[in-house]
Amino acid sequence: MPQHTAETRTFSVPIVDITPYTADGTREEKAEVARQLDDACTTIGFVQILGHRIPHEILDGLTDAVDSFFALPLETKKEYQVKGANRGYSPPKSESLSLSLGVEPATRMNDFFEAFNIGTEARSFPQLDLSEEDYGLNLWPDAEAFRPRVEAYYTEAARVARTLTTAFADALGLPGNYFTRLTDHSVDVLRMNNYALPEGPVTLDGDLTGMGEHTDFGIVTVLWADQVAGLQVLDSDGLWHDVSPANGALLVNLGDLTARLTNDRWMSTLHRVRPPVIDGTIQRRRSVAFFHDGNIDAVISTLPSHLDAADGLAYEPIVVRDHIKAKLAGSRQGKINTSAVREAARVLTAARSIQP
Repeated sequence: MPQHTAETRTFSVPIVDITPYTADGTREEKAEVARQLDDACTTIGFVQILGHRIPHEILDGLTDAVDSFFALPLETKKEYQVKGANRGYSPPKSESLSLSLGVEPATRMNDFFEAFNIGTEARSFPQLDLSEEDYGLNLWPDAEAFRPRVEAYYTEAARVARTLTTAFADALGLPGNYFTRLTDHSVDVLRMNNYALPEGPVTLDGDLTGMGEHTDFGIVTVLWADQVAGLQVLDSDGLWHDVSPANGALLVNLGDLTARLTNDRWMSTLHRVRPPVIDGTIQRRRSVAFFHDGNIDAVISTLPSHLDAADGLAYEPIVVRDHIKAKLAGSRQGKINTSAVREAARVLTAARSIQP
């Protein structure tokens, strides 16, 4: 019987210019952007955005900061290792993201990426009684101009995420400030990723994983990535497709909480990163993801307009804190997330589709 292999042809992720939302467009122009976003969120769950208006010098500063930190010796980086909340350094092979949705890695091998996280702190909202256990404290490494460069990009990425949720509200027929009540003290995280296999020739033995199959946790993710191959997304037929950003574009994908809001009409798309190997040679790959995850104490319930009269609720209401805790326990502590039934089923279906 012939061996079936995963699909690797170029996957077309729609490109949407959001300039009408970032430069005071007309109502009609915004309506067209909202329509395009609705189509992308319904059919793919990924979209590329232009018109984000993040200055080139801030993007250049971000990549310089990423390079300066990951170039440090491993023992130095480990001084900033994650403890408690989702902040700091994760060494290579310290996480297994597929466990965040309840699936054992096929090779029992943890992911080969290393990462560094910063994010919202509780003290950013002194008027609220928020816990550092939920929000964490940022660790700032002693790397050249790291903090100001990363903070400059963080501010821009947060602006883009909030611009997108405004457009999402329009696309879903909601009041323009609908997402504000879910995100006015959002537990946002900026994760800088480096794929830590040494560059050069390689012979792959088994299913080596850069970053395992997973869905993102929150409302929306804004991703800067270089154009080195590796990122793949899963389509509705259980096939994996390569994705690379267009020049000047940011990749955007939805998280689990938005899928819950829309009863899966909008998709929290499974994605992974394969080892960045081109013609038998490992290439360096970097990405920076801004996770707009919502208020830690917000309750996420399916929108009444998206309830299925026949089937009822797809999801029970969930507190953002509980959802994120279960996902992180999977990726960081090796505890399978037993609540991610739908996501796990999709991964297992895809795995069966490529078996002999």
